[in-house]
Amino acid sequence: MTVRTRVAPSPTGDPHVGTAFIALFNLAFARQHGGQFILRIEDTDQARSNVESEKAIFDSLRWLGLEWDEGPDMGGEKGPYRQSERSEIYAQHVQLLLDAGHAFKCYRSAEELDALRAQKKEAGGFSALKYSDLALPQDVAAQREQDGAKYVVRMHVPEEGVCTFKDMLRGDIDMDWGMIDCQILMKSDGMPTYHLANVVDDHLMEISHVIRGEEWLSSAPKHQLLYKYFGWDMPELCHMPLLRNPDKSKLSKRKNPTSIMYYHRMGFMPEAVLNYLGRMGWSMPDESEKFNRDQMFSNFDIQRVSLGGPIFDQEKLSWLNGQWIKELTEEEFMQRYVDWGVNKSYLQPAVAHIQPRISTFSDVLPLAGFLLSPNPEIEVASFTHKTLENEQIVKILQVGLWQLEAIRHWDKENIEKRLFALANVMDVKIRDFLFPFFVAIAGTPASFSVLDSMAIMGPDLSRARVRSSVNLLGGVSKKAMKKLEKEYRAISQKIDSLLAGE
Repeated sequence: MTVRTRVAPSPTGDPHVGTAFIALFNLAFARQHGGQFILRIEDTDQARSNVESEKAIFDSLRWLGLEWDEGPDMGGEKGPYRQSERSEIYAQHVQLLLDAGHAFKCYRSAEELDALRAQKKEAGGFSALKYSDLALPQDVAAQREQDGAKYVVRMHVPEEGVCTFKDMLRGDIDMDWGMIDCQILMKSDGMPTYHLANVVDDHLMEISHVIRGEEWLSSAPKHQLLYKYFGWDMPELCHMPLLRNPDKSKLSKRKNPTSIMYYHRMGFMPEAVLNYLGRMGWSMPDESEKFNRDQMFSNFDIQRVSLGGPIFDQEKLSWLNGQWIKELTEEEFMQRYVDWGVNKSYLQPAVAHIQPRISTFSDVLPLAGFLLSPNPEIEVASFTHKTLENEQIVKILQVGLWQLEAIRHWDKENIEKRLFALANVMDVKIRDFLFPFFVAIAGTPASFSVLDSMAIMGPDLSRARVRSSVNLLGGVSKKAMKKLEKEYRAISQKIDSLLAGE
């Protein structure tokens, strides 16, 4: 059997270190067995997917040295490798399930589904919706079909009994079918859900081993059932432990920068980041802490993966990165530094803002050093403003952060549109509104345009600095956060209306 593994990220945001973690172990397993590693783009969420995010996935994985044998940018015999280009394939397979009676059209409205879930909750026991819950009287279903009502396609799932499946690290796992709902396979817009597309693609691309995060454990029974319905052999499953914050919570951008490109912009060596990810739940036979990609591949054994949640600790990553830097020759060090921070493509956009403001070259670093540094040296007092109170500044930064996270195409124009519209809705003068962003991004309100600064720095570092400033100022309490999130939903709707009418 030829070993074929894959990683299948969604191009809906900044490339996540969790994606790199899973990609590394899939690649290591494939290389250990002389197999192939495939990159597949899961872009069925058309509202959020974008080409910039897809390119960032390619760039970040290649920066780390994670190369694939087949993928959307290089082709292969099992393509296409973007799910958005495989809609006819999914439609054909959904029809096969419908014809065989393994799936059904569900005309239930959102209100009816909410009511059904409330009934199940009140009755106690499992809350998963089954066919007996979802089935409409024949005349009602026929009328809705005649009226052209929207529907989704759901899979039939056993109402009782136990599903047993095997995991390479955990052995046999039992799950009660009562916990598994009739999963939607095809949405009302005709696009497949992850569950259908995942199974169809893995089979047609001849994936032999599915190595993924443990958050997908609960989906394994649905996937096993789909393989059975199609009459296919299921790949071997291996669910990797989740990366965690130092407080043992699931790794999240609120507590740890999670974007791969953030670590690129912060000046980490890709070898060190890959080395650190390799140590997340796995170890070399000799327990050595520092090793390169090829050394990991040569010694790789999936059974050495520990199921304890590995801690992603920036301090340990920084220490390890320092070990890599120390081993560079002086020539290598100079070249690496130039390639990272003094490269033309990064600095050229800043020149137009720096050149008119300086008298000597020695003025450059004080004016633009924040572009090449970690978080600027700021303290709570740095945000002191003549009219804005601390609580209002935290609110502006937090709501502004959510708006920055909503930007799909990162450039000055879109940053300006979002922040200016937000200032308008919040009824804050734009000069006052931008003040905390100047401090968060550049460390001072006296820098050149903060909009240009964020455009140059990119989304990863810009959002991380705003998030860091929110935390520095005390953040938002859990109680206040719920209220602010509710308020933000209304603010966001107004902003969308403003931007739609521009």
